[in-house]
Amino acid sequence: MPDRLQAAISGAAAATVWGLQEPLDQRLFRCDYSDIAVLGKAVTRGPGWRAAGFALHAANGAIFGLAFDELRRRVRVDSPKLALMAAVGEHMILYPLCYFIDRYHPARGEPGIPPLFRNPRAFAQATWRHALFGLVLGRSIQRLAAQN
Repeated sequence: MPDRLQAAISGAAAATVWGLQEPLDQRLFRCDYSDIAVLGKAVTRGPGWRAAGFALHAANGAIFGLAFDELRRRVRVDSPKLALMAAVGEHMILYPLCYFIDRYHPARGEPGIPPLFRNPRAFAQATWRHALFGLVLGRSIQRLAAQN
């Protein structure tokens, strides 16, 4: 399988792990924030929002996986460490965009979409999720590279 396809699959898989563990971290952080809900309820308000959210999240993960594959070819840092740094860095850069979710998301205030921008629990939750994503992606890419 081509490296880029493997990177995309690894990113989609890491995003799926993230989505599947959300109910656990919602309890741990005592915050109802769900990236699956944010994405899914942005495109549909019907019963298919969860499937749509997972599909969009997996697609985002695949794109990140492709971008990470390009980064790891240019930077000589082991894949798990680099993926963790890249994922958490992306979180730090993009989290301020939660201001727009709080203000304009069509389902803001519904389950899974609490106020985010000034919510320290949601920020900690998102940090954990990005770290988990980075670790899963980095390990997956490292295993694939070792096989080649």
